[in-house]
Amino acid sequence: MAKQQQATASGGEVASGVPIESVQIADDEFWADGPPYELFKRMRSECPIHWSPAIEQYPDEEGFWSVTQADDVHTVSHDWKTYSSAQGITALTHSVLPLELQQAMFIGMDPPKHDRLKALFQRGFTPKRIAAHEDAIRAITVDVLDGLGDRDTCDLVSEVAQPVVSRVIHSFMGIPPEDDADWARLMNSVLAVNDPDLNPGGQQAIMEKDVPEIFERCGKLIADRRENPTDDLTSVLVHAEIDGERLEEHEIVMGFFLLVAAGNDSTKATYCSGMQAILQDPAQKRMLLDDPGLIGDAVEESLRMFPAFAHFRRTATGDTELSGQTIRAGEKVVMWYVSSNRDETRYEDADEFDLTRRAEHQAFGAGGRHFCLGTALARLELRILIEETLKRYPEIALDGRPAHAATQFVNQLKSLPVRLRP
Repeated sequence: MAKQQQATASGGEVASGVPIESVQIADDEFWADGPPYELFKRMRSECPIHWSPAIEQYPDEEGFWSVTQADDVHTVSHDWKTYSSAQGITALTHSVLPLELQQAMFIGMDPPKHDRLKALFQRGFTPKRIAAHEDAIRAITVDVLDGLGDRDTCDLVSEVAQPVVSRVIHSFMGIPPEDDADWARLMNSVLAVNDPDLNPGGQQAIMEKDVPEIFERCGKLIADRRENPTDDLTSVLVHAEIDGERLEEHEIVMGFFLLVAAGNDSTKATYCSGMQAILQDPAQKRMLLDDPGLIGDAVEESLRMFPAFAHFRRTATGDTELSGQTIRAGEKVVMWYVSSNRDETRYEDADEFDLTRRAEHQAFGAGGRHFCLGTALARLELRILIEETLKRYPEIALDGRPAHAATQFVNQLKSLPVRLRP
């Protein structure tokens, strides 16, 4: 089985001679080609609860604690009273939306409001209900692959993954197909804010251009659902009541944003990185072609090795201790899934893609209140995407250098060129 060595040089080699206590994991140079796996390996070994001080690169940012081992990530995830989600969800505040907008999404809330708002959607995302959408999701996937015609090459990110996942989540939200590309563009721009290809305007453009466009587009959908209720998830938000009160407009918009953003980015990210790993290892690709029943295992190993989000953050509500390290009230605590999912104490040969591993992972979080709502949908989409891609193109192969999005939040390729036929 081939080792996955993407993005190790930018982190491991650059920081190899630097004392671990001086390493600033948020330095952009470590993330130019994806997560710095070798650097995280050092952190797990030498300093698993690691303090990153503020750096000149981001003068307005405070330092934060990095949680890099799976057991500690599990502890933080399950203790919402000690580790709050309501003061920000990313290591660096520039990585995503302003705090007031983060707090309008249930991912940026603590109980009890988080639980009440999330419960509105949980019934629609049960495994049984999601399974009922299998035929529709497969039809969407086949239609996108049909659109490639007799081409010999394509980019799996932009020409397969993106249109499939966009149409799937947008169908849940009631977004018409003609708006798929615009919503995908907005999600890529906001979530991968540091990448000049996905967001040419940078952080300033988020608030000046992208957020106003999101509110304008979503506002039209909200107004329509108020007059014409439907059974889509946008209608659920518009007509929801929490403690006897309807959600405010910005809460509806941000709830809508959360679902559309997660649906557009998460499955796309893991599918493309998983396909890259499969195509890099002819023996495992052959196993999948010979026995498609293993595709479910390939999905889980792809989720382990390539979680769609590199991290989420909490904030300590009081002085506490985590694995012997004192953490003070108000300090940021960052759970690095790209590290915990390769924790050597849990996984043998953790950097190897092994579709027979059948290991548990933290790609959907590590349990607790904020466990991913869309787990069943993501698994179904991933299985169908890998199934249909390999069935249609059994000779598919890499055809150029993949490009990773330059961001510390979403963990995804922005380009994966492939040759579909020999």
